[in-house]
Amino acid sequence: MTNTEKIDNKELAGHRSNIYGLLAAIYRREMTSDLLEQIKNPSVIEVLSYFGIKLNNGFLKKPENELLEDLAIEYARLFIGPGKHISPHESVHHKRDDGQWGQLWGPSTAEVKKFIESTGLSYQSEYTGLPDHISVELEFMQQVTLAEKKAWEDGDKKLALLCLENENKFIEEHLAGWIPEFCDKVIKEAELPFYRAIAELTQKFIAFEKDEAGRPGDNG
Repeated sequence: MTNTEKIDNKELAGHRSNIYGLLAAIYRREMTSDLLEQIKNPSVIEVLSYFGIKLNNGFLKKPENELLEDLAIEYARLFIGPGKHISPHESVHHKRDDGQWGQLWGPSTAEVKKFIESTGLSYQSEYTGLPDHISVELEFMQQVTLAEKKAWEDGDKKLALLCLENENKFIEEHLAGWIPEFCDKVIKEAELPFYRAIAELTQKFIAFEKDEAGRPGDNG
């Protein structure tokens, strides 16, 4: 992802899908060995660099078992608890005009679930978390941008533009309404450089997506 003016729609959709997928995996659960290797990939470092973010190389060069333990503790402290933590759910952070926000299973939760299911996608039967967890929302965007990429490849412009419409609407109605504030809290509370950098990446990527919303999609 270097210059969006020089790549076509299917490539852009592919890049965007990869970033959404990576972020979804990072927020979904504690760090795993496989995911850690993916993060160390030069292509991921390039994405971070594109958004002006540098991971602390000394931190990532720690012995893997020590690094995984440190990240697991940090993940639990930030997002799970026990004790005070930053809930990774839209209904807690997305300020609504009707005042119904600030707790789990708010109206935003139902709206996210309805939106995702309206596109024909559904939750895996074994999923027991809430529909508006940040990893679910990012994974939804990963799947829709992937569908957009395939539509461009197949020459189905109508479907590709429908995917873009769904992406832009979800960004405007959901992601842009709560993720920036959520990321501010993670940046403030993170003790390790990794989750601070990931929060910065998430925040800047969603800002990029919001700015690009409404792209006409005429160079595919």
